[in-house]
Amino acid sequence: MPYNEIEAADRSEIRERQNERLRETVRNAYENVPFYREQMDEMGVGPADIETIEDITKLPTTTKEDFRDEYPDGLFAVDHSEVRRIHASSGTTGKPKIVAYTEDDLDVWKEAMARSLAAAGVTEDDLVQNAYGYGLFTGGAGLQQGAETLGAALLPIGGGDTEKQLEMMTDLGSDALACTPSYSLYIAEHAEEQGIDPRDLPVSTVIFGAEPCTDPMREEIERRLDVNGIDLYGLSEIVGPGVSIECHEAQDGLHVWEDRFYPEVVDPATGEPVEEGEEGELVLTTLNKDALPVLRYRTGDMTSLNYEECECGRTMVRMDNVTGRSDDLLIVRGINLYPSQIEDTILEIDDVAPHYRIDLYEQDNLDVIELTVEQAEDAERGKDQLQEVVADRLDSVLAFTPDSLEIVDPGAIARTEVGKVQRVYDHR
Repeated sequence: MPYNEIEAADRSEIRERQNERLRETVRNAYENVPFYREQMDEMGVGPADIETIEDITKLPTTTKEDFRDEYPDGLFAVDHSEVRRIHASSGTTGKPKIVAYTEDDLDVWKEAMARSLAAAGVTEDDLVQNAYGYGLFTGGAGLQQGAETLGAALLPIGGGDTEKQLEMMTDLGSDALACTPSYSLYIAEHAEEQGIDPRDLPVSTVIFGAEPCTDPMREEIERRLDVNGIDLYGLSEIVGPGVSIECHEAQDGLHVWEDRFYPEVVDPATGEPVEEGEEGELVLTTLNKDALPVLRYRTGDMTSLNYEECECGRTMVRMDNVTGRSDDLLIVRGINLYPSQIEDTILEIDDVAPHYRIDLYEQDNLDVIELTVEQAEDAERGKDQLQEVVADRLDSVLAFTPDSLEIVDPGAIARTEVGKVQRVYDHR
């Protein structure tokens, strides 16, 4: 059952809210954020030109570089006295992207996350074990306020300390676990090392996000832990976790709370909208944020949109699982590849563990790609035979042959206990 009636409303009602909230968002951005006013003036467009959601393509796009250029608070639309909380995204490639929230913004976030948890099947009778990191990262705080708004009990354990995670999960009977997909598998491995069958753990739902998760990895999570795996999506620049989520009834795409965050999909090269259902780069506009209104943010995430009503009864658009990032595209000898495509291909193979790494080098002005794949614990095939199987599948499915392919022992590839897993190492 939807947490909020708007989730299953007629499309015309959803559109009315979008129209109204887009007009207010554009007005706020134009009047209070010099960056947007300059961009719009250059394009010859003003708030009066934006009447309906169809006019959104008249607006400028926003990029992660704009956040960093306007660091720390150049995109704020309110005085610091009105800000109630500040978070920041990763600053691994430069200055972090600073995001701010008024009291009303926090209420929007809380409601979006409560909707998300309800869609995942969490109820007020459940205990949610929150293994996302706290601090400047939005994951931990976002999950916590969503659970509390929903009325569920929360265990704010944070990331890492896997021994304590298992102890608390077992002793308190946690119903849902929220963490990255790679960490849920790490917990399963750690349980097995302790002589615990992960399928005997009390958790029945894993809500994973902050990393792309292919269908084979989801299937591995569900199999190893005997759970329902639910994909959660969000990003700090828009609000944090809670932009969209799969429903537990269908698990067929992530419902975007489009009365709050309007989605588009564009061609990553041209920025032009693609046809409905076609894959492209996800672009998001905040429709209900005061401190940091964001117009047409180019997320870099590759997906598609499906406007058909879901079997759960929700009418809000569904985005497909993120297949990769537009800036993660690998071009190897003229072949375009995303790391997620490689993952999707190799994880379909029996005897392969859901752990791999890609190393990129440059030799004699040519790109070289080395692929390391981990053998499963219960593998029936030896390394040499498995190497041949993996190579053949990559060639037949992706027309791709790595310059080097190594099959390594179970556990040989480093695990990530805290933070996002790194799959690609670019040494060029």
